[in-house]
Amino acid sequence: MGMKKKLLFVFNPHSGKAQIRTQIFEIVDTMVKADYEVTIYPTQASGDATQKVEQEAGNYDLVVCSGGDGTLDEAVTGMMHRDKKVPLGYIPAGSTNDFATSLGIPKDMIKAAWNAVSGKNFACDVGAFNGDYFVYVAAFGLFTDVSYKTSQEWKNVLGHAAYILEGVRSLHDIPSYLMQVECNNTHMQGEFIYGMISNSTSVGGFKGMTGKDVLLDDGVFEVTLIKKPRNPMELNEIIASLINLVDDTDMVYSFKTNEVKFLSKQSIAWTLDGEFGGDHTEVVIQNLCKAVEIMVPSEEMQE
Repeated sequence: MGMKKKLLFVFNPHSGKAQIRTQIFEIVDTMVKADYEVTIYPTQASGDATQKVEQEAGNYDLVVCSGGDGTLDEAVTGMMHRDKKVPLGYIPAGSTNDFATSLGIPKDMIKAAWNAVSGKNFACDVGAFNGDYFVYVAAFGLFTDVSYKTSQEWKNVLGHAAYILEGVRSLHDIPSYLMQVECNNTHMQGEFIYGMISNSTSVGGFKGMTGKDVLLDDGVFEVTLIKKPRNPMELNEIIASLINLVDDTDMVYSFKTNEVKFLSKQSIAWTLDGEFGGDHTEVVIQNLCKAVEIMVPSEEMQE
């Protein structure tokens, strides 16, 4: 008997509709059949997965997490706090699992478990945000206080923005933020109502943000900034471009970068992967290229 490989399975028991509870046996059974000795840990509180992964990942050959995007974010953050990193498997169980979709991870939990233990390693970019981390999106403005959890799937997030803007009675009702944006040695100042920095294929279809251009391991983020409309015509222009997902307006900036800095006089609330990311007057976001290995389906599995 050789030494068995060790697996740490961290899951959020409340994620989604708590459907993991009915499938936990089959999931663990799948892991054991792949020759792993499994330690299971149901998270007890918010931030728990980060701590567990940070402290204990080194004792395992593989860490698998299950939950929504928030749980994945926590597990990746814990891994980023470590010098010695271990591959990460992900079994999506939340109500929205945008990143899993981007990675081609199956929605079916048992298939996702099989992928986690027998897929191939994919080195994925991670976002650094003022010493914190995010997996696929950092955003401010408009409806970020609503958090994406309440809105539809990520890919409809811009549609959701349009929906909120259509309900605006007066331009004065839209909060805007005066910011200086520094990136690639260029500075621009503007008043923005929304901004997002993303690394996901399911974000909208602006020019340069379409699926085939977006790679999760290319070292760059897609940045979208929406300017404050000065009149109803500009507001309609923004709404139209968000609904049609076409970048044909100068009210919306969209570009790619590996680092961007935001400065503002007032403190601005940010969300990271749909969770609250704090209030900041200065934000530095960097793309850490291929920072974490995530298990994705191998070619045979996709057939």
